[in-house]
Amino acid sequence: MGSRWRVIYYESGRGDKPVQDFIEQQQEQVQTKIIRILEHLEEFGTQFGTPHVKKLTGTELWELRIMGANNIRIFYIAVEQQAFLLLHAFKKKKQKTDKREIRSAQERLAEYRVRKRN
Repeated sequence: MGSRWRVIYYESGRGDKPVQDFIEQQQEQVQTKIIRILEHLEEFGTQFGTPHVKKLTGTELWELRIMGANNIRIFYIAVEQQAFLLLHAFKKKKQKTDKREIRSAQERLAEYRVRKRN
């Protein structure tokens, strides 16, 4: 097995880390489950597959799926040298993902890229 991947939390221009904040706001048992899934993502990288990872159709985003009573989703993308950028996290309440959730991740990605270039 190759070297491990890294997980990077998106950070806004003001220093906010919305995904990290979202995780910290969850109950301890849910936090533990999220962290365990993130550790698998770091270990297996792009080989980590269903049911935990799914490509978001029509976007460049990937969806990390934390199943259970809370049905948590984290949108991310692979960036730079073996690193995943976590962009947006939310509790999925409906069958179909709300377009606002996808838009939030895409806007953060666009802003991240602008700041990376400068």
